Amino acid sequence: MFKKTHLLSVLMLALLVGACSQPAEKPAIDKLKDPYQPEWTKSANIYEVNIRQYSEEGTFNAFREEMPRLADMGVDILWLMPINPIGMKNRKGELGSYYSVSDYKGINPNYGTLDDFKALVAEAHELGMKVIIDWVPNHTAWDHPWITEHPEFYAKDDEGNITYEADWTDIALLNYNNSKELWSMMTDAMAYWVEVADIDGFRVDHAAHEIPMEFWNEAIPAVDEKKDDLFWLAEWNESKLYPTFDASYAWEYFHLSTEIAKGEKSFVDLDEYMAHRNEKFPVTAYLMYFTTNHDENSWNGTDQELFGDNFENFSVLAATMDGMFLVYSGQETAMDKQLKFFESDPIEWDGYEYEDFYSTLYTLIDDNPALWNGAYGGDFKRIESPEGTFAFSRTKGSNEVIVAVNISEDDKEISVPVWSASNYTKFGVTEGDFSTDGSKTYDFELPANEWFILTANN
Repeated sequence: MFKKTHLLSVLMLALLVGACSQPAEKPAIDKLKDPYQPEWTKSANIYEVNIRQYSEEGTFNAFREEMPRLADMGVDILWLMPINPIGMKNRKGELGSYYSVSDYKGINPNYGTLDDFKALVAEAHELGMKVIIDWVPNHTAWDHPWITEHPEFYAKDDEGNITYEADWTDIALLNYNNSKELWSMMTDAMAYWVEVADIDGFRVDHAAHEIPMEFWNEAIPAVDEKKDDLFWLAEWNESKLYPTFDASYAWEYFHLSTEIAKGEKSFVDLDEYMAHRNEKFPVTAYLMYFTTNHDENSWNGTDQELFGDNFENFSVLAATMDGMFLVYSGQETAMDKQLKFFESDPIEWDGYEYEDFYSTLYTLIDDNPALWNGAYGGDFKRIESPEGTFAFSRTKGSNEVIVAVNISEDDKEISVPVWSASNYTKFGVTEGDFSTDGSKTYDFELPANEWFILTANN
């Protein structure tokens, strides 16, 4: 309960002081040096759960059968896509969009009951995992009760008609500038799920476009009062989110990674991104890195289409750069399929080809403070490497991790600096322990489309 209310007060005071001493057009930016996120998130990864498509049944109870496997794989946080009922009016497709919510305090009956959901959360906790739910505060379904009971909650056109966003005709856009009662009712609905189901936080859809940060600065501390150390992930990518939110999307990195994979950009552009990352975000920010999610998979392509032969390489980068790592439902089965968005389209579980791969990455993150999230983790330093490769180290105290990927079609000779009196463990294209025995570099050949990780054992 201390974390955000106190922290926001400190920052507000800092901003007031800065406003007195800085030109209005260049407000001072307070970059926090110490992590403020819940300590349990320091090495946590996220696994996005699409209940509808996870099984033939598409229910909470069917998904629960898979939870022990996910816990064994090393998953820390289960992010469940919206669990609420979906509107019927203007519905798209047979089952509608997950993000067209008709009742913020209700359960989608296709998934099960409230008791089923509570049992899922309780079992996740027993297995050592946390649960966050997808929250949709930007808009509602057209048959949400607020449409008739509180029309003042909604955005309207010049003729007074409730509006929608882009071609999403199945949703009605909310307007947070019209009514403080909307603020109160939305906050109450979020608090409800913490109190009733003991969830551990929220992934907030479309967090800060039309929705003013003033709302979140008020709402998040209020919901935090219901349970210590809730986790807040924003589907947005601006520095203004911090420190109210704990994490946000690394959208710029994701789009850059797909362009590099397709040969439209190079690692020179990634160098530029990393050089300016801390100019754009507080050093404590958690950026969430991923190779896909529900939107990218359904609308933009499969893992194979986005990354080709270098899917593992870009997964390694997403897991080790400097933020939280996300895996989407079915990626561990090498899912070469775009899941339909408005219909039932179950994942084809043909085995778990990438389960050991993800488990290795999860274990590396947990065991190496250098790879922890945000300010909990180590410093990033680029290592010079041949064209078509990307190498870097992350160091925190006596912990060092060195990562190298080769996305080219040719084998590459790579030399990385190492601690001269240390033992290392190798992962990836070759595995095992070795000692540097006084050497200041480690030289190796990295085959085409392969990755390599060294961890110091000190």
